[in-house]
Amino acid sequence: MGVRRGFVERLRAVARRDEVEVDDGEGVVADKPRAPAMRKTAPLVESAVAPKRVQIPHGVEVASAWSWRFLVIVLALVVILRTVAFFELILVPVVVAVLICALVAPATDALATAMPRGVAAMLTLLGVIAVVTGLLALVGQQLATGFDDLATRVSDGIGQIQDWLRSGPLNISQSDLDDAVARAQAWITSDNAHLAGRLASVGATLGHVLAGLFIVLFTTYFLLYQGDQIWAWIVRLFPRAAREHVDGSGRAAWVSLTAFVRATVVVAFVDAVGITVIALVLKVPLAVPIGVLVFLGSFVPVIGATVSGSVAVLVALVAHGPLIALFMLIGVVAVQQLEAHVLQPFLLGRAVKLHPLAVILAVAAGVVAAGIVGALVAVPLAATLNTIVKYLTSASSPENGS
Repeated sequence: MGVRRGFVERLRAVARRDEVEVDDGEGVVADKPRAPAMRKTAPLVESAVAPKRVQIPHGVEVASAWSWRFLVIVLALVVILRTVAFFELILVPVVVAVLICALVAPATDALATAMPRGVAAMLTLLGVIAVVTGLLALVGQQLATGFDDLATRVSDGIGQIQDWLRSGPLNISQSDLDDAVARAQAWITSDNAHLAGRLASVGATLGHVLAGLFIVLFTTYFLLYQGDQIWAWIVRLFPRAAREHVDGSGRAAWVSLTAFVRATVVVAFVDAVGITVIALVLKVPLAVPIGVLVFLGSFVPVIGATVSGSVAVLVALVAHGPLIALFMLIGVVAVQQLEAHVLQPFLLGRAVKLHPLAVILAVAAGVVAAGIVGALVAVPLAATLNTIVKYLTSASSPENGS
């Protein structure tokens, strides 16, 4: 028994040597087995201290984010405008053809009920050509009969101006007038060295006009004949998920464009008839050509009617003096007020209504981009884009479940 007790005591002594005293934080010492000895290793090399992050103000971060997005948008617009300018000789005739198609498509639809649609489209196109040719012939005939009388009146007016310069408050001598006329003639005929270049430029412009005319005719015919098929092909170019919105916005834009073009034609016709009647009453020469000019000019909102009406006032001034010119001016202003306050709000309505500032900016952008043709198509294009944006905005609103 004593031997066994001594053996147990030795085992307990060995166990106590393998334990260490650990303070648990509350003053109580507890026994804890000693961890096995760890082989000493070399201390780890301290890593380099990471650089401190620069704190950028929140306003600067927001400004930089908007700045690079704005630059991307501007770059995209520049690329689009350069592409449009490069293909101007093709795109402008196509846009003109679309406008003509929007105007005369109902005639093709009516004829297509009694004959094949291809024949109906061809008859409609021939009708448009006949109307344009008739207007040009009428204008040419009026110019041929009235131009001599107007030239005589202009010559008399110039003589009266010269008399006033000599005997008026300016007291300019005849020799000074002759020198001014001679300098003007010399300036006109001085640059004969570039005459060949100018003739070549005129020839190239004429070729572009003829090519554009053929593009307009062919595009108009196929839009009238197969417009639905062409539009369906364009819609299929978009992803399947976007086709419904593309088709809906395109059809809404077509309705808006059709209403705009027809209303513009009615307004231009009323302007032309009104100013022509006033010119005939006042016995102003070239009344019919002035009416045709007013009709064409009225397709450019705001600016076109003003410029074409000023031509009528100038002709009245040259032909009959200041009093008749004043009456002509009053008549032009009255017709334009009728257009601005009665015809356009009644015919166009809210569907294609544009703010006057938007109209002015669109016309200015059209003139810069493509001259007179750009001014003609700028406002219809702006109205179409306005309708597309409104449609897509309403289609993606929460009320519609999109």
